[in-house]
Amino acid sequence: MEGIWENLQFIFTQLRARDLLDMALVWVVVYRVLVLIRHTGTVQMLSGLGILAIAYLGSIWLELFTFNWILEKFFNNLFLIVVILFQGEIRRALAHIGSNPFFTGVSRVEETHIVEEIAKGAIGLSQKKLGALIVIEREINLEYFVEVGTEMDAVVSAEVLYSVFQPNSPLHDGAVVIRNGRVWAAGCFLPLSKNPVLDKNLGTRHRAALGLTEETDAIVIVVSEENHRVGVVEAGMLAHDLDHAELRRKLYEGFGLRYRPQPPGVVS
Repeated sequence: MEGIWENLQFIFTQLRARDLLDMALVWVVVYRVLVLIRHTGTVQMLSGLGILAIAYLGSIWLELFTFNWILEKFFNNLFLIVVILFQGEIRRALAHIGSNPFFTGVSRVEETHIVEEIAKGAIGLSQKKLGALIVIEREINLEYFVEVGTEMDAVVSAEVLYSVFQPNSPLHDGAVVIRNGRVWAAGCFLPLSKNPVLDKNLGTRHRAALGLTEETDAIVIVVSEENHRVGVVEAGMLAHDLDHAELRRKLYEGFGLRYRPQPPGVVS
């Protein structure tokens, strides 16, 4: 035990300020990678790469020369393969640099009120059999994706959402974008998902929601015009057929707010 303590003391005495900076930068990079992995579907792809790595080691041990040659060529181009497989995650990670926090300058009480209004508006739109696409900007700025929209700068309320998505509204075909606790723009057009394995039954609104969340950390609420169901899309993953309670929970969790179920008898 004494020898271990002496070794630790020696290590700490040899540490320089630049070594501490080096370790801190590595920790930040690893942490951001783990956060991205947790919020996306990259775990399956990483598992696949892990299986191939184990197979590569096994081919060396068992002297499977042809199989080993194929895997060796694969891993020689691993950097390029990783860039291709994880291009969406890499874009999101780079976009986090210089990002802005969610609902800047808005208190927790106001955040809760905004989330409640969004949930109420989305469910109300589904009950009115109206389609809708509601985007909530988080850390990554969405200016590049929605610059063709019409600026509004309105209070977030269910009534405003109802008015935007009325069939006779000139903005009802696009998306509403909520930024810093305000309805920042409407009539915005989003990039469609390029995922080749998407369900062919998904409409344009769902594909636009998936496309935006594949490239940014935004949360998008989709109200289907065909079946009037409500879904939430985050990090390229769709949760559909949500009722009011489930939608509220998703939004509360998405923005780190403490979820409080509504008392019995409260009607949205």
